[in-house]
Amino acid sequence: MSYRITILCDNSVGSMTGTLGEHGFAAFVEYGGGALLFDTGQGETLIHNARRMGKNLCRTDRVVLSHGHYDHTGGLKPLLQTCGPKEVLAHPGVFACRYRVKDTGESVAIGIPFGEAELLKLGATFDLSSTFREIGPGLFLTGEVPRRTTFEKGDSGLYCDEKGCSADTLPDDQSLVITTGKGLVLLLGCCHAGLANTIQLAQERTGVADVYAVVGGTHLGFSSPEQLEATISALRGYGMRKLCVSHCTGFNAAARLSREFPAEFHPAQVGYTLEV
Repeated sequence: MSYRITILCDNSVGSMTGTLGEHGFAAFVEYGGGALLFDTGQGETLIHNARRMGKNLCRTDRVVLSHGHYDHTGGLKPLLQTCGPKEVLAHPGVFACRYRVKDTGESVAIGIPFGEAELLKLGATFDLSSTFREIGPGLFLTGEVPRRTTFEKGDSGLYCDEKGCSADTLPDDQSLVITTGKGLVLLLGCCHAGLANTIQLAQERTGVADVYAVVGGTHLGFSSPEQLEATISALRGYGMRKLCVSHCTGFNAAARLSREFPAEFHPAQVGYTLEV
């Protein structure tokens, strides 16, 4: 079985003319005769970029949501309006209230911008689970990722309430794991659960030790310098051959990863494609 991952939404664009960038992430995964959409971006660029790249989003009836933030779920409504009913695979906590509380005290809602009822009326059906599960040939969702490492502490600015009293640990964060002949391929939304935590769970549950590629957001742009150093150290132990980062990885962290892993590093901008 061969797999093709194409980045449809990201903060920046690659060399393909006519594509647009936005703060968000979405990827189209094609395999055999099937396909699925992983995340949907904010909603301004998904349909446009897919058409520009010749990717027919109507050919798949499944959407995976990595977690319930607006920059990964905002394209779900325009997708349903354009292509009709879709099955949405997500964690049960995907509709939770989410806020970023700034140092100034300003609170910004960052959760999924649509209610479940509105999406149901547009043809969405929800398959919600917090467990590791197989969703296709060689395709797995991590479900809720145990937080085992001591250095992956996440983003301290995220809360479940407007006043910043209850920290949001993003329990719904999940990633897509693909088992290939070359090893594991991990497709990440933001990886709030931590890159090392996610890789370790994928290895344990699939029984595959080799990690061929990591693609997507790593949230290192919002992490401490100490976490970045520890993550780099952990990555050396996995021996991966492709590190294709984007979205919330951040410029400084991406530049550092490029220096540390010059042969493996690839900027996964809009238009980037990985075939395995």
